[in-house]
Amino acid sequence: MIALSLAEIATITGGDLHPADPDTADTVVHGVVDTDSRKMSAGGIFVAKPGAETDGHRFVGAAVENGAGLALVEHLVDDAVSQIVVADVVDALAALASAVVARVRAGGMLKIVGITGSNGKTTTKNFLARILEPAGETVAPIDSYNNEVGAPVTMLRVTENTRFLVSEFGAAAPGSIARLAGLVEPDLAVILMVGMAHAGGFGGIEETAKAKAELITASRPGGVAVLNIDDPRVAAMRETAERRGMTVMGFGQSAGADVRASDVHVEASGTRATITAGGESQPLRLKVLGAHHIGNALAAITAAGVLGVTLADAIARLESVEVAERWRMQPMGNDHVRIINDAYNASPDSMAAALRTLAQITGPDERTVAVLGAMSELGENAGEEHDRIGLLAVRLNIRRIVVVGAEARRLYLAAVGEGSWDSEAVHLPDQDAAFEYLRTELREGDRVLVKSSNSVGLRHLGDRLGELFS
Repeated sequence: MIALSLAEIATITGGDLHPADPDTADTVVHGVVDTDSRKMSAGGIFVAKPGAETDGHRFVGAAVENGAGLALVEHLVDDAVSQIVVADVVDALAALASAVVARVRAGGMLKIVGITGSNGKTTTKNFLARILEPAGETVAPIDSYNNEVGAPVTMLRVTENTRFLVSEFGAAAPGSIARLAGLVEPDLAVILMVGMAHAGGFGGIEETAKAKAELITASRPGGVAVLNIDDPRVAAMRETAERRGMTVMGFGQSAGADVRASDVHVEASGTRATITAGGESQPLRLKVLGAHHIGNALAAITAAGVLGVTLADAIARLESVEVAERWRMQPMGNDHVRIINDAYNASPDSMAAALRTLAQITGPDERTVAVLGAMSELGENAGEEHDRIGLLAVRLNIRRIVVVGAEARRLYLAAVGEGSWDSEAVHLPDQDAAFEYLRTELREGDRVLVKSSNSVGLRHLGDRLGELFS
């Protein structure tokens, strides 16, 4: 974070500084800002966020031991550290992030990119950060820091020398993206797709589309909207962007895309395509598995082009990416039994894309094995969507369908109903049972996909299988 005095931070957050003497008020801090006391270092600001399971106020002392020079709190604690008491620490964190980014932006160098979509946000963020880093200091979220805490914490990592801030915005509810993006008003709004992920919390896919479009209305008038024109709901956001005076850049495989992919091929070693932009065509050889990642690469290339990176440089930097992110199409295992651990999260769209990738990369003498758990946050659509994935797995001729957990039982029943029988589909109660089954069932030549929503935790099963066959 940039250097600020405690008095300045108190003014920005609308809080009361304790102790309030002039010497304390003039103290300057410029360290990390976080809700995790373990991440503190000298001059850090610890945000004592109350939570459902624990209260950050209990960890102020630990934060101080790790170097914190200030605590943002909702009530005074006994620990010997300067404290700013605010009504709501999350609101104070947001106000601080907005003010810090505004100061850095006033220097004239900082460009801000906002990314949202039902799937692909984190991968696109990682792709874009990799492309931009050689061009200047780049700040991007760690993992999926895209909520009311993670997004401001990322924003507060900017310094006076930061040239690019890449922010990822998730939607917990209608208005979430508008609030988070409104803190910094991105220069570029990147919208990837509108799918069934979290649709249960919004009342349907059309409401989800409205939530994603909030990024456009929260971005700077006259900026740039980078839109996936292969998705009709995203393409329809062009009108909103143009009303705000924004330039629209479309990406996709459609003929009208400004940045277009063609000749897409998925192989066990990665994904190939030809990328065309501005009348120039270049081959792209991603090490990351899956045709769906070509769309994420296109989004990153398009945004980078707006920011001045050439197509050749963007592609060269993308080709150096080994893994999109841990637990996202992450190759594990060995040459005999290959594991694809893609269980960081799951939606109907990403589940279908992962199953298609599994089918595409498996040779005629190899066997496909899909280890599948539940997809969460689908609301009243959950049953139907799990049925659809079970049917798809059978129609793709996935040879072993291993369904884990009671919440995914409908996926298993749909697979059986579609004709997967004679032990081709099994339902197991938990990860331990699945591990014991797979430990003896998997054999040389198997290609194994592990996929579920984060809350189900199958990523840990994927890790265990990867270690077993390493």
